Amino acid sequence: MKRLIAASLMFFAGAVWAGKADVVNATATKSGESYRFSATVEHADEGWEHYADAWRVVTAEGEVLGTRVLHHPHVNEQPFTRSLSGVEIPVDIKEVYVEAHDNVHGWGGKQFKVTLK
Repeated sequence: MKRLIAASLMFFAGAVWAGKADVVNATATKSGESYRFSATVEHADEGWEHYADAWRVVTAEGEVLGTRVLHHPHVNEQPFTRSLSGVEIPVDIKEVYVEAHDNVHGWGGKQFKVTLK
């Protein structure tokens, strides 16, 4: 029984060690009627068991405008930057937020506010 508890605690500690994924920088560039976003995400990826697996663009009210799925861990590339094109933003929206997701904690790390031009 003690071994089971110890193994469970070690697994749990490893699963939360990396913490939540944070967006440390983001930019938006208008391209025709849509925007291209670049987001820099920082997360202590540990491999397939715990890594940043997406980021998204949301309004202040939480409406999702676009999502970039990240298909693999970035253990040796931190922080890392990826882009998403074709994000349509209603004309009355002047600022959005970019937030990241990891496959253990979900959404909830540091967001980055982007003012649209």
